Amino acid sequence: MNNEKESLARRFLQYFQIELATSEEDRRAIFEVRYRVYCEEFKYEPGESFPDKAEMDEYDERSLHCLIRHKRSGRVAGCVRLVPASNDITELLPFEKHCAESVDTVFVESLNIQRCQIAEVSRLAVDGAFRRRPGEVETRFGEIEALDCSAAEKRTFSLIAISGFLASAALAELSGRSDVFAMMEPFLPRLVNRSGICWQQAGRPIQYHGERALYYIKTQSAVDNMLPDLKELYLAVYQKIAHSYSAC
Repeated sequence: MNNEKESLARRFLQYFQIELATSEEDRRAIFEVRYRVYCEEFKYEPGESFPDKAEMDEYDERSLHCLIRHKRSGRVAGCVRLVPASNDITELLPFEKHCAESVDTVFVESLNIQRCQIAEVSRLAVDGAFRRRPGEVETRFGEIEALDCSAAEKRTFSLIAISGFLASAALAELSGRSDVFAMMEPFLPRLVNRSGICWQQAGRPIQYHGERALYYIKTQSAVDNMLPDLKELYLAVYQKIAHSYSAC
């Protein structure tokens, strides 16, 4: 690992902070980012269903939410949530409710995990202002052109989505959820796999907010196998979230 890559991970925290959403103001900011991404930009959800321009669903109340805030502007650049499974089998996770027909049930059953160990990562979003550039309208994760930022600052923005995964891993570790699922576009697992976070496909691709498939990872595997440049960032993210989590 060269020094440039190591410094890139450390430098991310000069420009961004990752926070556990502990206030209604934080949650509102997250829901507004989701509205811009899921409703206005990609039309995954009908905007008319959210007249207050804040995208929410029935899972938000029982979820743990994190936001990635751009320090200089104060703007929320991205967000992610972790939805813990309930011991009540009638309370389904999002993938169980919306994508059940795509799940590789043989694989999932072979994991032999209890519901109290399971969680789902969902609603990972990066605000378009932090990734849009000419010719990239259909790309969900990219570099920023919409804000006035230095070149050094821009080089850290490719880590916004990765930092969302790090935040979700920290939430899973803190909440004792050892087994994590996510419905993801195929390029996202490939993106994070390069960082040593290796998701296993657990279902066939379907059309759900674009083409997505179910993926699975053990929390400890994600933490143990991170490349050194991200491990330092993960530990900083974990400590930040742990401080707020313990105060909840």
